Amino acid sequence: MPQACAALRAIDLSAGLERRADRLLAVAPKLRAKGADAIVEQLLSEDALVASRGDKRVGMSDRGLRRLFDRLVELGAVRELSDRPTFRVYGL
Repeated sequence: MPQACAALRAIDLSAGLERRADRLLAVAPKLRAKGADAIVEQLLSEDALVASRGDKRVGMSDRGLRRLFDRLVELGAVRELSDRPTFRVYGL
């Protein structure tokens, strides 16, 4: 019986993750930041991202990346996972 409960919980978590990924894809066209598309792709492929490090591949500064994540949280597309005022971690 514990395996069945665990399987049901995994299905629920998977469905929630899919809803959040769909929400991120829905708000992606509203983002005007230069490297927003690359950040959206990283969010969909990684477990979590840190906003305090600028991404040189994308060409975003630390401040720009933090503002993008603040906007994504405001739009309900990502969640702040660390619950800290600095060195925040974001994910679906």
